[in-house]
Amino acid sequence: MKRTIVILSSIVVLAIVALASVAQAQPNPQKLTKQQLNSLIATAKTPAEHRRIAEYYSAKALDYQAQAKEHEQMVAAYKANSSLSTNKNQASTISHCEYFVTTFEALAKNSQELAAEHEQMAT
Repeated sequence: MKRTIVILSSIVVLAIVALASVAQAQPNPQKLTKQQLNSLIATAKTPAEHRRIAEYYSAKALDYQAQAKEHEQMVAAYKANSSLSTNKNQASTISHCEYFVTTFEALAKNSQELAAEHEQMAT
């Protein structure tokens, strides 16, 4: 129970930090490449290194959430367009977008969990 509270608290803190950084709209000169991330994961020992990994995953989660929302909006747009209701491809197009909503939501959740785990490792 205590671990769950710590993880949930970490997620909330990470979300607030991520939203604050997005609001500032400043480019992050310290952005990790995938190669740098993999190297850091393999060697991370210090709290700062684990926080850097957590920041990477928090940013990925926000990106995945944005992509899921974009596909949700596309689903709504396709459903709202009455001229497409007779189009035989409408159902497959909607299914395509719904698939990506589900996929990106799952990726966001996994990224949030990884961020929380690394934030926990940093403490």
